[in-house]
Amino acid sequence: MTAMILAAGRGERMRPLTDEKPKPLLEVSQKPLIEWHLEKLAQCGFKKVVINIAHLGYMIPKRLGDGSKWGLEICYSDEQESGALESAGGIIKALPELSEEFLVLNADIWCDYEFKNGFKLNGKLAHLILVENPEHNPKGDFEYKGLKYTFSGIGYYSKKMFENMKVKKLALAPILIQNIAKNKISFEIHKGIWMDIGTVQRLKKVNKLCNLK
Repeated sequence: MTAMILAAGRGERMRPLTDEKPKPLLEVSQKPLIEWHLEKLAQCGFKKVVINIAHLGYMIPKRLGDGSKWGLEICYSDEQESGALESAGGIIKALPELSEEFLVLNADIWCDYEFKNGFKLNGKLAHLILVENPEHNPKGDFEYKGLKYTFSGIGYYSKKMFENMKVKKLALAPILIQNIAKNKISFEIHKGIWMDIGTVQRLKKVNKLCNLK
């Protein structure tokens, strides 16, 4: 199973930090956030990781190389010329490099979720990992068993969900909502550590928590 890390976002809310480096290279405990994900993916048995890049994208392969440091093969899906294609657009562009069923995670999250190499969708088009609603998203994103939860930015997908879609700037949420209505998506609740590092304040918070350990 291939994994994909979505790493092309501008990180507007992280400015001025992201004026000089892409958000995935911002550090948690003196290590770029994306390297924590690569270490975890390697530990969970993944061998190939696709990373999409756009804003200051050249800095990411310069830092990470070919992935051999982690025993991984890293393939870069370059969106620097077109500009970031958003989540679904980025996935569609990278489809030729992805396995029939694949894992996708946002680069800007901090969590202790155990990625499942070889996860089976069993006929569904996607399986989304949900978390309890954080302060910045109190109303949640999706309903599961009568309660609203927040999408963690981690999910398993089938290529079939993106069939016949053209490479263009395209959000993922409308596609998910459409397929949830068709009962084509399953869910799982992650009860462990999870944080969306979308602001400078949250980055500082994660670093503070790590330094307390």
